[in-house]
Amino acid sequence: MRSVWLVVGGVLVALIGLLFTLQGVGVVKGSPMTGTTLWSILGPIIIVVGLVILALGARRRRG
Repeated sequence: MRSVWLVVGGVLVALIGLLFTLQGVGVVKGSPMTGTTLWSILGPIIIVVGLVILALGARRRRG
């Protein structure tokens, strides 16, 4: 059951990272984060963290 939560959590973290990236580059408007270079850098890092969490959960599920 723990691996399911890791997969779900990894997906959510990656999606949040994607949102932060899109806000940082100005695609998503209406936030103080819009057009801010910091979020266009941190967003992809957060996506990678989410994908690592996702991979760990998927790996536990198989093995």
